[in-house]
Parts: sequence; C-alpha cells; structure tokens
Amino acid sequence: MIDLRPFAELGRFENDWLSARFHFSFAEYVNPDRMGFGPLRVWNDDTIQPGGGFAMHGHRDMEIITYVRRGAISHEDHLGNKGRTVAGDIQVMHAGTGIQHSEYNHEGEDTLIYQIWIEPASTGGPPGWSAREFPKAEREAGLVTLASGRPGASDDALPINQDASLLAATLEAGQTTTHALEPGRRAYLVPATGAIEVNGAALEARGGAAIEGEDRVTITAREDSEIILVDLP
Repeated sequence: MIDLRPFAELGRFENDWLSARFHFSFAEYVNPDRMGFGPLRVWNDDTIQPGGGFAMHGHRDMEIITYVRRGAISHEDHLGNKGRTVAGDIQVMHAGTGIQHSEYNHEGEDTLIYQIWIEPASTGGPPGWSAREFPKAEREAGLVTLASGRPGASDDALPINQDASLLAATLEAGQTTTHALEPGRRAYLVPATGAIEVNGAALEARGGAAIEGEDRVTITAREDSEIILVDLP
C-alpha cells in the first residue's frame, strides 16, 4: 500500500523568516490521520530566510535528523557543540535526557532543510550531536545510507538510537533505483526535487509517500530528482 501526500496537502506555517510545510501533525497543525508513521514522528520542510532561525530551546527523547537541501544551517548547543552543515549533508542530534540547542541561517541566501524526528528505541540516553560530509557523487549510483541504527549499517552512516535508516540518492531522468523492505517494515519517501514514480505511482517534488505491505520500493525518476527515504520498523 502506498499513501501519497502531495505537497499542496501538507500542513503549513508562515512567519517573517520561516516558511514550513508539515508531513505530519506538528505544533498547531493537527491531522488525526497523520500523527506519525511507526517511530517517524515529524517530517518538516523548512525554508529559513537569511538571519532567521530557531533560538535556543530544548528537546528530550528524540532522534532529530536535519537534512540540508540548500544553503547551510549553523548549530550550537549547551554541550558546547558548534557546527555548520551544508547542502547535501546531514546532522544528527540525540535529545536523550535533554538538550538545549539553536539552529540559524547565517548565509546570504535562503536555507532549505528537512527536519526528521524519529522516536528512539529507548529513552533516557545521553544527549549528543554529530554531523558528516557525504561525497555527493556516491548518491548518483543509487541509495546511500546517511544515518542508521540498524545492524550491519555502514560505518560511514551517522548512528541513531532506533532500528531505522535514512537513505538518499540523486537520480537522472529515466534512472531507476530499488530498495528492499524486510517483512513488517515500512518506508517514508520524499523527492526533495524533481518528479518520480514509486512502484508505478506518480509523486511530485516535496510530496511524501507512506509505504507499507510492499517487499520492494522501486523509484524511477521522471525528471532529475533528489530523493530521501527512511526505512522504519
């Protein structure tokens, strides 16, 4: 089963520095049919204007992945971590017992990010933050694992505290890639750019596809496309 969520149907929020779209219920946007997907709780599509950002605030017991699509995001937290993550790279924050952090766009252009929140397999872990550069060319051959808590995951993947993986690929028009789903697992798929078909169903840029009961996800790019997929229990 594939449940398509077109971009135009997502929740939305606007202020003077942020334009956000919500794949799942978040803040004042509440959709009883979209409260999460397995342990995936949040997938926010944020456009942050120069100088804008999220002032110091707290989280706990959540694995928070930031995938930067354009520009860069600058992170700072109460543990002393500081970093700047650029387009195509990711950062992972383990909220654990509690973390205070800020995220700002200090660039001269809009920054586009995905915020992806995954509930941890166990609560009360130590808080932390890490980021990693990933060679963009590797993704042109198919899906590459960027973050994972699954057994046997690549050493290059940033660790998360859940039996889940985040993968990404950059496909040229006409190119196809596949991802096998083990029995009982599900996937959430978003084309950040372009247009794709997923198991024959058409999906435009920035929409989502919730996939269950399938043993394989076959993705064909109808246009040059950047795709992100989360494999979930």
